Amino acid sequence: MNTKTAALGPWARLSEYGQKYGILIALLLVCAVLSFLSEFFLTQRNILNVLRQASVNGILAIGMTFVILTRGIDLSVGSVLALAGVVSASLATTSPAAMVAGGPFPVMLALGAGIAVGIAAGAVCGVFVAYFNVPAFVTTLGMLSAARGLTLLYAGGRPVPSLTPEYRFIGTGDLFGVPMPIVLFGVVFLLAYLLLTFTRFGRHVYAVGGNPHAARVSGINITRVRLMVYVISGALAGLAGMILAARTGSALTQAGIAYELDAIAAVVIGGTSLSGGVGAVTGTLIGALLISVVNNGLDLMGVDSNYQQVIKGMLIVAAVMLDQARHKNN
Repeated sequence: MNTKTAALGPWARLSEYGQKYGILIALLLVCAVLSFLSEFFLTQRNILNVLRQASVNGILAIGMTFVILTRGIDLSVGSVLALAGVVSASLATTSPAAMVAGGPFPVMLALGAGIAVGIAAGAVCGVFVAYFNVPAFVTTLGMLSAARGLTLLYAGGRPVPSLTPEYRFIGTGDLFGVPMPIVLFGVVFLLAYLLLTFTRFGRHVYAVGGNPHAARVSGINITRVRLMVYVISGALAGLAGMILAARTGSALTQAGIAYELDAIAAVVIGGTSLSGGVGAVTGTLIGALLISVVNNGLDLMGVDSNYQQVIKGMLIVAAVMLDQARHKNN
């Protein structure tokens, strides 16, 4: 608590606590309301379903957090998700019409290919943003279109079905009773938290987003940091694409459309500033869960999906307004 807040008394302290824990309080309140409105909401099956649905968007959002912390944006994650999904699935399908010659290949090769596709796409974006100073919005918008086109070309506009059981395990299997998408989401969250909180690279990410000029003067290689955050975002988009394909049983060329919006929403709702340098993956985790809980609750109540988009848009605008108010007060 700063001196200014202490001098203003309890209302200022309440406002500060609200800004710090508001998203968690909102999640708990939404859960409480939905548990009252629907008897099915707090069942174990539904809770696991909420977490499973949050896993793909949550993994994308964690990658997006790294990018936004450096004052960037990545609009390409939905298309990269689809591209990585079809490339990886083509190495793990038993369908003669969709498999690569000699397939199906070992599952680790297929999974490695998906991650490699994501890393390559992220690296291309990172190079243009970091080395050529092309605005991130323009660069990633171009990758959004290019990756979607490559997806259609690679798959011939057709889905990649009949995935091997070993491949499908990451989407439909479980570990000690916990669905694998949730396990992978948890592992990604933990690694990202440790990376941002306890490593030099994490400190550099915050420094570059907070004040790029000061970061450069202090000896931080801001070009490398900016490149790496897009590589991380691309790699996680690749992982999310494979989980989605494994969960649904086939890789679809139209997968991931508008997923970048959900990822950005989770990051912003979670308190990461679009101005860079402020935020944490813990907030992103809560933001992704809040979006999933709201979608699930509205589904249980039979609310039209179009209204769900309206509500999601209102949440994004409210989060941005809160972010702006926080900056004015600081």
